[in-house]
Amino acid sequence: MATIVTTLFWVPLAAVLAGVLFLVGSSLLALVTFGGALNAFLGAAAWWLIGFLPALGYAAYVMPWEGREP
Repeated sequence: MATIVTTLFWVPLAAVLAGVLFLVGSSLLALVTFGGALNAFLGAAAWWLIGFLPALGYAAYVMPWEGREP
């Protein structure tokens, strides 16, 4: 569930973020690559992982861990 949520939010969030960064005079590539410290693929993977960790925590929190009664 966390993987699906993180992946589905990636494109809309990146589009909104690109628009905001354009308005303030920065580039999305600079943000994704952590200012050029990583290449574009590793930067995108790192941001996906950063988004995945809270989604994983939320999924674990709302998961019904007790067994169901038939």
